[in-house]
Amino acid sequence: MLIHPWDAARDDAEWQQWLSVHDFGQLAVNGPAGEPPFVQPLHFAYDPSRGEVLTHLARPNPLWGALEASPDVVLSVVDDYAYVPGPWQADPDVPSEHGTPTSLYAAVQLRCRAHVVDDPAEKAVLLNHQVGHFQPEGGTARVAADEVPFGRQLSGIRGLRLEVNGVRAKFKYAGKRTSQVQDRIADGLADRGGPGDTAAREHLLRRQQV
Repeated sequence: MLIHPWDAARDDAEWQQWLSVHDFGQLAVNGPAGEPPFVQPLHFAYDPSRGEVLTHLARPNPLWGALEASPDVVLSVVDDYAYVPGPWQADPDVPSEHGTPTSLYAAVQLRCRAHVVDDPAEKAVLLNHQVGHFQPEGGTARVAADEVPFGRQLSGIRGLRLEVNGVRAKFKYAGKRTSQVQDRIADGLADRGGPGDTAAREHLLRRQQV
């Protein structure tokens, strides 16, 4: 992923805060020689204090063999994206039709070392952590090995702990453009009000103020 200086995260807090509320991504695992990578969509829970990601997958998932053969993986998360029509980006001294269309988006890629969790008690801890992240209001019984209602289901999944050892974060929100063009893009997003436009506009305005 190309990251220009004006699109880079300002600091670790920026991407960590964004990742705390964007917890669905794609896990990329190297495939066998000559084959494309495995790419698995999944929910996950990121723990910045431990520098790790917790998730789980069904035991029959074909990804496991590739993961054990090559445990260095990338978790990719992309959201808050919007299309920007060319006229919105045109500089004041050129015709509007000369403006270049572009995309706005936030993206975080975590390079990780994968550790498979098969011990039933450890899987229960992992699952309870995930449920606590996604469902802090409760309402679901805790998982415990050999106990109802979920103990018997633990054999059907494998846990996954991803040890984060590298981060690439990008916030592509017209950072190279003049304030006049940025304001025009922000106004256009507000007027259009399409999916993703509000979030993209908030990022643009937030980074404009830094």
